[in-house]
Amino acid sequence: MPPPPHPPFPHPPRLIIYHQTHHNPTTSLPISLLPLLPTPSRPSPITHLILAAIHLNATPGSITLNDHPPTHARNSTLWSELRLLQRAGVKILAMLGGAAKGTFARLDTPDEAEFERYYTPLRDMLRAPVLDFNFAFDGIDLDVEEPLSLTGIIRLIDRLKADFSAQFIITLAPVAAAMQGKEHLSGFDYEVLEMMRGESVEWYNVQFYNGWGGLEDFGGVDEVLGRGWGMGRVVVGVLTGEGLGGGYVEWEELQKTVSVLTQFYPGLGGVMGWEYFCSRPGGIERPWEWAEGMARCLGNC
Repeated sequence: MPPPPHPPFPHPPRLIIYHQTHHNPTTSLPISLLPLLPTPSRPSPITHLILAAIHLNATPGSITLNDHPPTHARNSTLWSELRLLQRAGVKILAMLGGAAKGTFARLDTPDEAEFERYYTPLRDMLRAPVLDFNFAFDGIDLDVEEPLSLTGIIRLIDRLKADFSAQFIITLAPVAAAMQGKEHLSGFDYEVLEMMRGESVEWYNVQFYNGWGGLEDFGGVDEVLGRGWGMGRVVVGVLTGEGLGGGYVEWEELQKTVSVLTQFYPGLGGVMGWEYFCSRPGGIERPWEWAEGMARCLGNC
């Protein structure tokens, strides 16, 4: 049975960028987010930034942002710039999981006490990743790329909803195949999750790349929407640059595709890009140009 229909998203489409590579691989200098701030001539081109990736390690309470604790000195510029973006109206989410395995396996235990040992530090980190810094995440993106039971994902969502305000955003990041009822990475059935907890999930950042879907034409998006997913629930995910995975769409072609998509599907939930630091057309020297161009395609600027 397909998920229940949702009304079209009633606001301008979301434009979301993931940010995982925080330092220039050559110079080790921080990748600046400041060009994403509003200017006198335009608003911020993005509506949401998703910070990647949060990992729950084997020892309960050991949490890393990629390879280092969130409080590591290398992240000081990152937190300062995220706070500026947030104060300018951009919603900042934390991405949990991703390609590195183990985080969701540790949360998928039948032992409630064991679950709490891993979940409680995560909750506290979302509230205050750096103590005495006056910054909290606006939400969480659950990127489940390892087997997780339906019971496990529901328990996690329910606890997040119970522990945070109604404004706290919960999203998931399935590969496109998962939204098409095909074999995928997460273990649980997204259509069943939508029927059981759809009111708790704001939208889905759907990965149309890496062999799980593509944007060579609109067939993949049609297949997702044809299964009953509301257009406003689906954010179309693309790669922002070469070398980030399979299925990269060249910049000129992507602009045309997104412009037509938004006309053909006027209630579409938006576009997300993986990832910021080397986004075309500007590349690592001017990665914000991808967001500016996408905003124009979506009509957000």
